[in-house]
Amino acid sequence: MSEYEFKSLGKTTRAPSRELETFPTPPSVKKVVLESDEVTSLCPVTGQPDWETVRIEFEPGELCIESKSLKLYLWSFREEGVFCEAFAARIAKDIYDKITPKRVTVSVSQRPRGGITIYAEATLPESASGAADAPQK
Repeated sequence: MSEYEFKSLGKTTRAPSRELETFPTPPSVKKVVLESDEVTSLCPVTGQPDWETVRIEFEPGELCIESKSLKLYLWSFREEGVFCEAFAARIAKDIYDKITPKRVTVSVSQRPRGGITIYAEATLPESASGAADAPQK
């Protein structure tokens, strides 16, 4: 039996949710990468569907994001109008606000529509100058 109390993990879930669940970061974990190529949203102007690949990379502090809650969170954008750039920024902010990692970078790659692929990246925290710090390698 798990020592954690999750609202969605291990339970039948039939609806999206904006609630990101967490668990304590295991010792020695320095980087976490979560990626999904099954994300959809809507163009905020035309209402046409957009398909995205979302990659979330973070250096954890005390907490990590539980993956099923992330799946439900990403699902919650299915009927929402959002530009690709705003989508990356929104996810980065929500992750940062929830777990306060040392750094989080969210990359969103929107599949081509009209022959144009859009790629947007958002990183938090930002430096004092307002620009995101360069990711460490």
